[in-house]
Amino acid sequence: MDAIVLLKEDHKTVEKLFKEFEKAGQDAHKTKQKIVAQVIEELTAHTYIEEKIFYPAARSGTPDTTDHILESVEEHHVVVWMLSELKDLDPADERYDAKMTVLMENVRHHVEEEEKEWFPQVRESMGRNRLQELGEQMAKAKAEAPRDPLKIPSASS
Repeated sequence: MDAIVLLKEDHKTVEKLFKEFEKAGQDAHKTKQKIVAQVIEELTAHTYIEEKIFYPAARSGTPDTTDHILESVEEHHVVVWMLSELKDLDPADERYDAKMTVLMENVRHHVEEEEKEWFPQVRESMGRNRLQELGEQMAKAKAEAPRDPLKIPSASS
């Protein structure tokens, strides 16, 4: 699987979880907590492989994407802090749904920019073989990714 396909699959997985959260209903605290735990796990691993492998490779292979990548890292910073807050927040807390809604809006915006604005540039400049190689590295790294959102590099930048 190439790197961009892997990232898009992650995006689909997270979007599916977001839709489950939205359908869960106002008082489905336990269900929402399980969904949020999955979102945290998925986004933490995804963010890690983007920052450690994909972004540096894209930046060197497609210098025109540098501004997009820098913006993406800042978006990650916001997302990982929100994930860390959600992780410790009681689902009955009145801010829980609001915090999750803001997280979903941020992630959806981020995904749209990546997929529409700069993934096509990266695909064109890097080529199939390089993207395959990166995809393999990313799949391996995903298994070793931290589970704590605050262990992601952008959390401290």
